[in-house]
Amino acid sequence: MSHARIIGFGSYLPKRILSNRDLEKMVDTSDEWIVTRTGIQERRLAEEKETSADMAIQAAKQALCHAKVGADRIDLVLVATATPDYLMPSTAALVQAALKAVNAAAVDIQAACTGYLYGLSMAKAYVESGMYSHVLLVASDKMSAFIDYKDRNTCVLFGDGASASVICDRGEGLAIQSICLGADGELADLIMIPGGGSKHPASDHTVKQGQHYFKMSGKEVFKHAVRRMTASIKVCLQQAMVKEDAIAWLIPHQANERMIDALAKNLCIPMSRIAKTLRKYGNTSAASVSITLDELQRETPIKVGDHLLLTSVGAGLTWGSSLLTKIEE
Repeated sequence: MSHARIIGFGSYLPKRILSNRDLEKMVDTSDEWIVTRTGIQERRLAEEKETSADMAIQAAKQALCHAKVGADRIDLVLVATATPDYLMPSTAALVQAALKAVNAAAVDIQAACTGYLYGLSMAKAYVESGMYSHVLLVASDKMSAFIDYKDRNTCVLFGDGASASVICDRGEGLAIQSICLGADGELADLIMIPGGGSKHPASDHTVKQGQHYFKMSGKEVFKHAVRRMTASIKVCLQQAMVKEDAIAWLIPHQANERMIDALAKNLCIPMSRIAKTLRKYGNTSAASVSITLDELQRETPIKVGDHLLLTSVGAGLTWGSSLLTKIEE
């Protein structure tokens, strides 16, 4: 059976930059405090009228162009997002319409920062089962729409952005070798947006209580994140029968420099082989890993046989890892 592989990449980052110096004027924080604790220096913010779908469309167009695949050949559009344009219809449907992917089904995935990896597993399953030949996977989040810029513990962390991948069963690209996913809903309260759903529908009360803003218990998330990502990586490598020292690049979730450092120590992977975009873009949620993957493959030669390891953790709690290997057609 032929491995599903990524043959096209694309990403989109808004033009507007929010630096640490800008945040100093908005909230009780400092550039030194942010850099020391997170490693982030700036992040991108979408314009007021720019949505998750808008960013997704731009990234998708790049990926289709890179793959040399017309939108009419796409069988399925998957959009990983925790910040959809609407509760309904799906953001994927909006992307499908804008691209004129007239032969494609469309569905959203909600696994927060792990969304791209959850989507990658679905794309792999659809392609390798023979059900679909071309899947467009997009990850897009406008976190700024849900961030409280008076909360210094969260507003310093997040930026906006999107990425996209075209997955099929033939062509030169990155073969999706193995994927290990996990979840623990007992930890759902560690990362959430409490208001706006069916449990707490929008009302004057939910607005006044700030329930439509992103909430996170940072210290608890850190503790679980490193452990869960490390464990999923080890399972993923075991499934593919690949050793840690054979990894050409580790592409971790771009959430926090300290988290990445702790992960590297657990895996004995040198920092020179860890791809990072955290400093420039902050945490772009579902798009975090895939924006970094796109930038890496554009700026660094990836040789045939090179192993790339992706890992992430997000609300749910969800987590996952995937091993990609560069192959020829």
